[in-house]
Amino acid sequence: MTLRPASPLLAPSLLSADFTRLGEELRMIESAGAQVVHVDVMDGRFVPNITIGLPVVEGLRKATTLPLDCHLMIVEPLRYAADFVKAGADWVSIHQEADPHLHRTLAAIRQAGGKAGVVLNPGTPIETLVDLIGDFDFVLLMSVNPGFGGQSFIPRVLDKVKRLNALRAARGVPFFIQVDGGVSLKNASDLVRAGADCLVAGNAVFKAEAPGTAVASLLQEMGAGRQA
Repeated sequence: MTLRPASPLLAPSLLSADFTRLGEELRMIESAGAQVVHVDVMDGRFVPNITIGLPVVEGLRKATTLPLDCHLMIVEPLRYAADFVKAGADWVSIHQEADPHLHRTLAAIRQAGGKAGVVLNPGTPIETLVDLIGDFDFVLLMSVNPGFGGQSFIPRVLDKVKRLNALRAARGVPFFIQVDGGVSLKNASDLVRAGADCLVAGNAVFKAEAPGTAVASLLQEMGAGRQA
């Protein structure tokens, strides 16, 4: 069973990176201390945008030793989830809202050798997960509506993190909690203090004047939240 990380993890989102120089961007975040690479996969159906697919994940796998965290914003995730693990993804998360057979898809991800995650949109209550606890390794709470980078953090998701953390403690199951959307220096420590173990940051890293410094600053804020 997956244990929570000893210290909070930062997962820069490549959605905000320069796609013409992904290899350089990967080396930059790795040298700056980021521990995970977040890869947003969009199909133009579950969300309006279309981003990247399996061939790009295969390329990313060759370019970094960091865990690849593939967030599938797609319909019919069972058709592709295990293929992303085979392409090189270490973590694969799927939307509760997109999959009527969530248990089956989570099992397929684990059987392929990946960590299986469930994603909840801002309007989806955590109670929808109660009957699946033990079948996933992590929960990704969206703190914006999925599909676009650069959106503002939805403040009430902070309480959602606290409630999911309480549910985790009550059940005694050490899945980890990830938050994605509008993460910045303003809320990183609060999110970790509330129970988040991994924060996804796009614009806060790649659109910063000094992305490497931004990674270090976010990690410092996250560490302060864990110590509080």
